[in-house]
Amino acid sequence: MTQTEARKTLKDAPIMWRRINSIGIILDCNSTYASNLGYVKSEILGKSIFEHVPKDSWESMNDSLKIWFETGKVTDRKIIFVKQDKSIFEGLLQATSLYDENNNLIGSNTVIFNLTEMNDDNIKKYEEFFKESNQRLDEIKEKEYDQLNKESKSEYDGLKQMFKMLSEINLKKIK
Repeated sequence: MTQTEARKTLKDAPIMWRRINSIGIILDCNSTYASNLGYVKSEILGKSIFEHVPKDSWESMNDSLKIWFETGKVTDRKIIFVKQDKSIFEGLLQATSLYDENNNLIGSNTVIFNLTEMNDDNIKKYEEFFKESNQRLDEIKEKEYDQLNKESKSEYDGLKQMFKMLSEINLKKIK
């Protein structure tokens, strides 16, 4: 899957990001997501989202999927995640839907905040990243959007929606 300019904003982002399809298979993730879970990216792609959640949290993850299907987004959903070394952490999941050019649901952009890492320094880093990413996406919209193919426009629109949602979160409240 080629990376658009919009998706490149996530490459080495301070946030854990993944893209899933409509049945919960991970299509892409950034290096932060992979390293936080203790994997390399190639070990994650093509796997179910349930592989990174302990069995006793599957119901919670399934409920999250139901909410996403019903509303098109998930906000402030606490989920326990399991790393490759079997250690766990509580994460806060935020997801927005991704649609094709015919407005059919094709997946989601999901951001997970590791709640054990929600300190003032990281919150400041996240907020700055959201601001810079929104500015970068605005530049892409202004200069390149009309030349993008349908798939790239869909990706751009999904990421713009995701960063809009992230910018509206009061991260200090999460801490």
